[in-house]
Amino acid sequence: MTASQTAGNNGKSSSVQNQADWELDFYSRPILEADGKKRWELLITSTPTPSEPNCFRFEKRCPAGDVNSTWLASALREALETANEQGWLSPRRLRTWRSAMRTMVQRAASELGLEMIPSRRTYALLDWLEERERSVYPLDEGFMAGPIAPPPAPVATPPLPLPEAVRGDAWCWAALPLGSLLEAAEWPLGFNDLLPIPEGMDPELPVPGLRLFSQTRALALAGWLGGLEPVRLRVNDQQLVLEAGQDDSWLVSDLGPMEANQCREALVDSVNRTRGLQFISVQTTPESQRFDGFWMLRDQPEA
Repeated sequence: MTASQTAGNNGKSSSVQNQADWELDFYSRPILEADGKKRWELLITSTPTPSEPNCFRFEKRCPAGDVNSTWLASALREALETANEQGWLSPRRLRTWRSAMRTMVQRAASELGLEMIPSRRTYALLDWLEERERSVYPLDEGFMAGPIAPPPAPVATPPLPLPEAVRGDAWCWAALPLGSLLEAAEWPLGFNDLLPIPEGMDPELPVPGLRLFSQTRALALAGWLGGLEPVRLRVNDQQLVLEAGQDDSWLVSDLGPMEANQCREALVDSVNRTRGLQFISVQTTPESQRFDGFWMLRDQPEA
């Protein structure tokens, strides 16, 4: 099978130099090639930000017999060259979320001097995969219609208590109007990771989140929290849990029955009305105007 590659620059000029994190997925797709083997495909998208909502995208098919770190390193090198031609600098970080491919991606990234982070903060990539599974793959003559055996489900483990370095003096559950997050890039921020706000949503819709406070070590706490790669908040029975990294699960706090129901309802409402947007903030006190840490999260099913 011949490898194929396409890439999009969303109208970028080669004179413009932008830099962003990359999100990568190298895996098989629900398509049988002419030789009877499943199609393998590399997808890369840059991570959009409020200041740079456009994405660099790169896709390349891989023959089933060439699925290894050598092929992937070569394809990554091609992606870097294509990105540079379109005005993008090499990525600051490369995020990948499939644990089964972690070692292979790590080897390929190391060969090119790229920092690889195992993380589920790959919201743009998952959106792209969902789009392709809905409107691209079904059009291929080799598409395997009907039920497909899902990958093995990860073994559920109880969430671990948050590391001591990430525990504040106090916390509270809160909500911010969606419209206020449009201005988040202009706030006094320390560590942060912001997401573009989808257009057309009511700016008064509430976005639920967690506020952490520490009078003496807020900045250090924020640095540690950012290193955990926070992904989403959820309520498990009567526990507030933070999912992070590739497969980490951290216990934030035990909740009373009424509090657990309120948090759970707020998170479900967010999924239904604001595409699952959430946030975590770190401040010295509730009155502080500065955020030592601020992350926008999304509750999004994994592909």
